Amino acid sequence: MHALSLSLLSAQSPGAVEEILDRENKRMADNLASKVTRLKSLALDIDRDAEDQNRYLDGMDSDFTSMTGLLTGSVKRFSTMARSGRDNRKLLCGLLGTSGPVRAKGPLKRPLPALQFHD
Repeated sequence: MHALSLSLLSAQSPGAVEEILDRENKRMADNLASKVTRLKSLALDIDRDAEDQNRYLDGMDSDFTSMTGLLTGSVKRFSTMARSGRDNRKLLCGLLGTSGPVRAKGPLKRPLPALQFHD
């Protein structure tokens, strides 16, 4: 309380002072309860957001795990096909040729090496 309020209280009767202090105390308690309610609501919102983000990350983890498995299998099959002989190499080159043109975004820094197949 301010000095002016204290001087006004001292001029009041003891019962009136007690009533004024009780009202001030109740007002401050209500104000504090309101702030606690807002903080609790904020904490619950943060908790819900964290749970949602954890579910999202868990889903991404399983997606990356399955994608890694698919890519690993594809690389193994691709390597096996490339190592297995001339006929498969022709098929492999045909598959690579049908995947569509590849366009560079800018000029090449150095020439691409020629593909060489050794029998």
